[in-house]
Amino acid sequence: MSKSNFVYVTYIRTTPEKLWAALVTPEFMKKYWFGMHIETDWQVGSPWRLLFTDGRVADAGEILANDPPRKLVMKWRNEWKQELNDEGFSTCSYELEPNGDAVKLTVTHSMERSGSKLIDAVGGGWPRILSNLKSLIETGAALTGTAKS
Repeated sequence: MSKSNFVYVTYIRTTPEKLWAALVTPEFMKKYWFGMHIETDWQVGSPWRLLFTDGRVADAGEILANDPPRKLVMKWRNEWKQELNDEGFSTCSYELEPNGDAVKLTVTHSMERSGSKLIDAVGGGWPRILSNLKSLIETGAALTGTAKS
């Protein structure tokens, strides 16, 4: 079976521990996810939900792997757009690797289906979110703009 993949790599001037905290702390997450955040206990097997600022569920799934501050893998399904929800679950992984005075962050979002509309959609969202994260960590200020919901 063909697979749809989105991979984004960025280098952020920080430590793996600080980047990890930014990825899993709801209050910090709201600053670069345009007000959205994930609710979970981050334990393997636990459910998670990404919430819009008004409390609606945007995406949800299950924590598949958690190896701080190196790797986080989540089972992921869109919950707010029917055509994307109908595609089922995808997998999203964050991999952090020290690289001098920076951390290489690789986000891979994939689905066991060719031509996935979900993977096309995340291809537009991840660059905005991760650029915002990089700016926030390195300068203390997030980029301007709003999320599409």
